[in-house]
Amino acid sequence: MGGGGNDSYGKKAFKRSKSHFTDRITADGRDGWPVAAGRYRLVVSRACPWASRAVISRRLLGLEDALPMAIADPIQDDRSWRFTLDPGGRDPVLGIRHLSEAYDKRETGYPGGVSVPAIVDVPSGQLVTNDYQQLTLDLATEWSALHREGAPDLYPQALRDEIDAVMAEVYEDVNNGVYRAGFATDQEEYEGACAGVFRRLDMLSARLEGQRYLVGDTITEADIRLFTTLVRFDAAYHGHFKCNRWKLTENPILWAYARDLYQTPGFGDTVDFDHIKRHYYQVHSGINPTRIVPLGPELDGWLAPHFRQELGGRPFGDGTPPGPVPAGEEVPAQGRP
Repeated sequence: MGGGGNDSYGKKAFKRSKSHFTDRITADGRDGWPVAAGRYRLVVSRACPWASRAVISRRLLGLEDALPMAIADPIQDDRSWRFTLDPGGRDPVLGIRHLSEAYDKRETGYPGGVSVPAIVDVPSGQLVTNDYQQLTLDLATEWSALHREGAPDLYPQALRDEIDAVMAEVYEDVNNGVYRAGFATDQEEYEGACAGVFRRLDMLSARLEGQRYLVGDTITEADIRLFTTLVRFDAAYHGHFKCNRWKLTENPILWAYARDLYQTPGFGDTVDFDHIKRHYYQVHSGINPTRIVPLGPELDGWLAPHFRQELGGRPFGDGTPPGPVPAGEEVPAQGRP
């Protein structure tokens, strides 16, 4: 979304801002930003589905030490994402209170809002990129020299055309579709977006009925991008965004698929349902003016057996699961089932 303040949500036409800062961090440094362990800081919110892609990819690939992470407060103010979870309300590495300060160091008066995920250059304190579409693809490919031993190939060369096609459909109708429904300003706009969400979910359900993952027999970037919307569906999009034809828990195939991924190391251990719910219901005051956060849904079902292993598939291909969550990055108890 662009700017306008939290109370503007649902009161003006929805348009997702394109990433303004599209520099890439690459192995050869062709944009002036070479891959280097410890040079950059990944700024995320556990509430944000776009940022959660990067959190999951980073963990699956074992980049925790090479790319340290800052976690913003899920309740952003009209200025931007805040570091109020850290002592003194400042990020301990960048020394800033708001992510907007890193944006301003890069360019004053930039168009669009302050978004996560964002990668900041630690030595200069300036933003490098907020290109959420490209960022995780580069983590999977350009950062390969720093991947952990046994890291999965999340963007295999032979399957990229199919992965790209699936991701494009998921983005348009599901990832972004829920927002177009939730922030619609008239009935026709809402109904078109909501119908598109469920039409695509029905198609994805049919695709996943006979195969464990979206493309091939291993987890790929396509699964990460669908998961980050599904895991928020019943907690936020069903009620808050009025995508309520059915709940995720009422679709046997997608619910089992989502549980399978949630229970896979690197997925569920990055999800904070408390951050998710407080962000959506308290930040989007334009569509939830009371800012009341609902008590539900119950979360125990995320740990129930899914039986998707009966379809075969190898979650990490020839690789291995990631190790334990690094100290200091664990999801607090109130955010877990």
